[in-house]
Amino acid sequence: MNTKSLSCLALLLLGGAWATALAQTFTVKVTNPSYTNRKDVPVVVDLHKTLGKKTANVLSAEISVSSFSGNWGGECIPSQLDDLDGDLVPDELAFVADIPARSTASFSVVCSAHSPRQYPPRTAAFMKVWDRKYRYPYINSIEYQGRNEPLATYDAIYGHGAQWESELVGFRVYMDHRQSIDIYGKPTPQLVLDRTNFYSTREDIAAGRGCDILFAGPSVGAGSFRGYVEGKPTYVDSVEARGQRVIASGPVRAVVEVWDRNWYYHGKTLQMRQRYTIFAGHRDVQVDVWLSGQGLRDELFCTGVQKIEMDNEGFVEPTGLAGSWGRNIPDKAAEDLIEGVGLGVCVAPDYLSSTKEDDLNYLTLLHPQEGRISYHLAICALMERDGFKDAKSWFSWLHKWQTELNQPCTVQVKRQKR
Repeated sequence: MNTKSLSCLALLLLGGAWATALAQTFTVKVTNPSYTNRKDVPVVVDLHKTLGKKTANVLSAEISVSSFSGNWGGECIPSQLDDLDGDLVPDELAFVADIPARSTASFSVVCSAHSPRQYPPRTAAFMKVWDRKYRYPYINSIEYQGRNEPLATYDAIYGHGAQWESELVGFRVYMDHRQSIDIYGKPTPQLVLDRTNFYSTREDIAAGRGCDILFAGPSVGAGSFRGYVEGKPTYVDSVEARGQRVIASGPVRAVVEVWDRNWYYHGKTLQMRQRYTIFAGHRDVQVDVWLSGQGLRDELFCTGVQKIEMDNEGFVEPTGLAGSWGRNIPDKAAEDLIEGVGLGVCVAPDYLSSTKEDDLNYLTLLHPQEGRISYHLAICALMERDGFKDAKSWFSWLHKWQTELNQPCTVQVKRQKR
């Protein structure tokens, strides 16, 4: 047993010295039902369901592997506590774990009022405002009145919107009526957006820090959420207010939220909230959309992937999987920088209405279930040194990804009696 394992075990065994009255302990079991090993499996625990009112006392969580297919582990697991609704009380515990095929891992969790451990970040998210003195201060959230001219809100944010990343890939969502998802490629796994802010210089590219890899134009880009009017994707126009906020920024997941108040859509007034979540070790993002308003059940929306401007190869399947591969010039002011890119979207059957191909996109049409729509998007960059080099390998990964999403690992939580 290594020193790290011993220290983590000692910490767990010294729960009595850990302000026993406040410490809360429970077990999380994660089962992989498939015949494929799963790496960096996202594990999320609802603390309100698990701890009830005692959630308010929780400031930190210590996680260790208590057993793995019958064998004791003892390794400390990086984790984070996230306050999703801004009331200063943690709502969820999140971590990632490697789970071999057809096996179950058991994790011991001790929540307490002690200061949280610091772990090396594997994800990050942030927003900055544009500052004429070039300081670009960080902000947690921002909301604009809908009457603003779109470019004004877009240009007022440094980087044009909230940004988030894992070690593998990066994203931003435009702070305007498009609310488009833009993407960032990296030659090697690293966190770089806080330095480049999607504005990579030639020096950044030469140093291996990556760059923006997609020109979306009027398309759906890489899984952007759109309205659907008269057979075409539409932007989120005619709103009373629109905003963005950063919910969580690492170490193991980053979460960004976008909202629109009083969106006038198809003669109805809707309220909308979109949430983008990425986990450590992942190139895919979970997208959750909540909508409310009268007559919502009859409305259609859409997402999908764009056709890449050069050498495009792509598809959309009735199962809700869409993918594309090709080359493009992300920055039209630097036409010598041509980037290869792969895009993918996977929609669960519950939210899928139909699929469609148009001149710009491979589309999946969406309908809400009880006011919610959920789907995943994924990207890759040709610049990745150990990544995908052609459409065939990327499309093969997309089909394996869909299989994993349709057969997820299961999570069980058991509160330990005291």
